[in-house]
Amino acid sequence: MSPEYQALQAELTASHIAKQDIVITTALIPGRDAPVLVTKEMLDTMRPGSVLVDLAVERGGNVAGAKPGEIVTTKNGVHIVGHLNWPSRMASDASNMFARNLKALLPLLSAEDGAYAPHWDDEVIQGAALTRDGAVVNERLKA
Repeated sequence: MSPEYQALQAELTASHIAKQDIVITTALIPGRDAPVLVTKEMLDTMRPGSVLVDLAVERGGNVAGAKPGEIVTTKNGVHIVGHLNWPSRMASDASNMFARNLKALLPLLSAEDGAYAPHWDDEVIQGAALTRDGAVVNERLKA
């Protein structure tokens, strides 16, 4: 990118960041350190309690002052999250959410005695059902 383009991009980013409560950065360039997209000056314009999540922190970070493996709080109360290995942090949450969804779905598929008895009048079952008694019942699948 030309210096002029970079300056325009930084100006636009600065004007948007000042209005945000949460910013997530992800910019990486193969074979190079992560580009700094959020400068200290931009951080200073954010409201106290705002959060920046720097997903590029392992390669230097997109946010000025980000530290790998730490949550840094600036003088004006902005939090910069520099967690490492995000995928390892997601598995437990994703598993718990999936389990909670199944727990909510199973009662809609069974009677009190545990026998298979879908609650056909429930909107969740109607949205998930594809066929019933040999006929296509899902409107999105009807041709």
